[in-house]
Amino acid sequence: MNLFKTFKWRLKGVKVYALVGRSGTGKSFRAGLISKKYQIDLMIDDGLLIHNEKIVAGKSAKKEDAYMGAIKTALFDNPAHKQEVITKLRSIKFKKILLIGTSNKMVAKIAERLELPEISTYIQIEDIASKEEIETAIKSRTKEGKHVIPVPSIEVKRDYSHIFYDSIKVFFSRKKSKRYVEKSVVRPTFNSKDKGAISISEAALSQMVLHCVDEHSESIKVKKIIVSQSQNGYTISLFVNVSFGEQLSGNFHTLQKYITESIERLTGLIIESVDITIDQVSHK
Repeated sequence: MNLFKTFKWRLKGVKVYALVGRSGTGKSFRAGLISKKYQIDLMIDDGLLIHNEKIVAGKSAKKEDAYMGAIKTALFDNPAHKQEVITKLRSIKFKKILLIGTSNKMVAKIAERLELPEISTYIQIEDIASKEEIETAIKSRTKEGKHVIPVPSIEVKRDYSHIFYDSIKVFFSRKKSKRYVEKSVVRPTFNSKDKGAISISEAALSQMVLHCVDEHSESIKVKKIIVSQSQNGYTISLFVNVSFGEQLSGNFHTLQKYITESIERLTGLIIESVDITIDQVSHK
């Protein structure tokens, strides 16, 4: 650990809290209660930095295909991932931060890698949830595959707007299977003043995607957008026309990343993938 850098945080009066409990016990769901009780505006959960209920940096460990990949993401093992969050932390004025993890050792490692002071307050999930509540959370994780991200809830609603020559469609997979896989579920925070649900239509979401494409390249023309709910979030499928001579590989990989980061930052939705199909190549 860089003692000088952690000392600077101490000089600023930064206090680090940790919420600890084994996987599936409902830590993320109860993080809002802890944040409200201790007046904490900043938290680290599963590789994400969340500030004032918005994802502001990092990437979700739930996007990793392999178990070890998810663990490494949650522990900020990747230097670029770690540096992104450290840089964002330095740009935010804060006095308290909450780290969420499965063990004391894990949250201590996160604090060390993010160059934060040592954890001053450890909160065990058993201290804030009953045995019955923990068992219910575990059942939800193992049988339904649900994982909660502590940011406000936004639901994508089906509508029938026609903003392209083909209607935009939203498909929700309901395949019958006894095998459950984990998926991220965005839940509302615990603010008593917040009542009711917030939703975004697929047409509005598609307009956001259109705006991202326009900002990225004027030569890419969107023909159709399909938004579908996948196992770990939402998948956006783009069908586009491009001009002959357009640099395909690098340009479209950059576009995929830009769309994903923009939509997640603005809505809190988890975008599992952005699939792009080149439908037509035309002369300028």
